[in-house]
Amino acid sequence: MTATDPTERKPSEKGAAENNISQLQAVIFDVDGTLAETELAGHRVAFNRAFKEFGLDWHWSAALYGELLAVTGGKERIRLYVETYANQMLGRADLDAWVASLHQRKSEIYSELVLSGAIPLRPGVARLIQELRTAGIRIAIATTTTPAGLRSLIMANFRHDMDMLFEVIGAGDIVAAKKPAPDIYQWVLGRLNLPPEACLAVEDSYPGLAAARAAGVPTLVTVNGYTADQNFDGALSVVSDLGEPNVPANPIAGLPLTQECVDLNQLRTWHRLYSETSQRAVL
Repeated sequence: MTATDPTERKPSEKGAAENNISQLQAVIFDVDGTLAETELAGHRVAFNRAFKEFGLDWHWSAALYGELLAVTGGKERIRLYVETYANQMLGRADLDAWVASLHQRKSEIYSELVLSGAIPLRPGVARLIQELRTAGIRIAIATTTTPAGLRSLIMANFRHDMDMLFEVIGAGDIVAAKKPAPDIYQWVLGRLNLPPEACLAVEDSYPGLAAARAAGVPTLVTVNGYTADQNFDGALSVVSDLGEPNVPANPIAGLPLTQECVDLNQLRTWHRLYSETSQRAVL
């Protein structure tokens, strides 16, 4: 008598597992530029105010800040600026601590800005999140923004604590390697206990798309003023925003947008097409 391999599934069990993966179970959102246009009127303004408080003559214009967005993470952008435009600072023995202190003050100013209501959510974000919650789709965050900044953004726009809206929150320095490295997505997937194929990411930039795709997560991109010209090859679909009823989103590339706005039905359609294509590629 041959013993049964416990790892070998019956055909019916295999089919159920594959069907479960092919169904959309979770949506993972980036924050800056995706949930809200936080960069230009939020983070950039907060950086400049922090520079003034620290007695620095630095000023990050909209164009310069766009260049610094080539790297993810606020401390990383300060260091890039120092290396590129203020390299006399590199001789500071306490540079790392000084950068951390400057970034901490910037984060406090940013939270104050957000709580004042100065940074609303992008079109369709509140609508889609509420629709996902109603349908029982799991929701998570994968971002480099600080937990305090995220908490302020969510409280100002939803009047709920972020822990009430998102099951898993990967934010700030929770992983060492930031986007475009896949680490933050891998961390979130581990806590969701889901395979990447069962999820869908919503990002706004090439580094975010690269991070999600490196982790195996199919990705929707909603561009903004800083990212519209970036390369989004590999995205499921690229759109202007999530849209609202009677205020349509504009399709840009990838799978077509078949209605006025991106809703759960549209996400499921895109995810199903991705799953079918992936399965055919394996066969």
